[in-house]
Amino acid sequence: MTTVNVYLNFNGNCEDAFLFYKSVFGGEFAYMGRYKDMPPQEGMPPLKKEMDNKIMHVSLPISKETMLMGSDTGCDDTSHFKQGNNFGISITTDSKERADLLFNGLSNGGQVTMPMNQTFWGDYFGMFTDKFGVNWMVSFNTNQEAA
Repeated sequence: MTTVNVYLNFNGNCEDAFLFYKSVFGGEFAYMGRYKDMPPQEGMPPLKKEMDNKIMHVSLPISKETMLMGSDTGCDDTSHFKQGNNFGISITTDSKERADLLFNGLSNGGQVTMPMNQTFWGDYFGMFTDKFGVNWMVSFNTNQEAA
């Protein structure tokens, strides 16, 4: 099953926002990772020290099918941050082939910011802005194949 979720970006206050959302929705975080937990990325400059404890990714289950996700902006993303437009759409697919199909179709005519590739957290993942200016993330958890 393919699911679509909202992905929120924050300018340094992601943890505060998600603690608030958790107090309203209830439940527990499925994941909360900080930038300091991210291994160095080839070809990418090291992050500024003040980013270490900022949120790289957080996910809060809202229902069986819905997840609220977010992160603090970092690196070059900060210059593009604008409150009110600080969200994107995250698609999680049930196969690598479906991930490629959706990524290639939706990114056609847009700007790819991260091509589909295997990531350090275990997902096959990519990001882009479509030709209408909407930010998208597409992922497939490769551990599903083993299940």
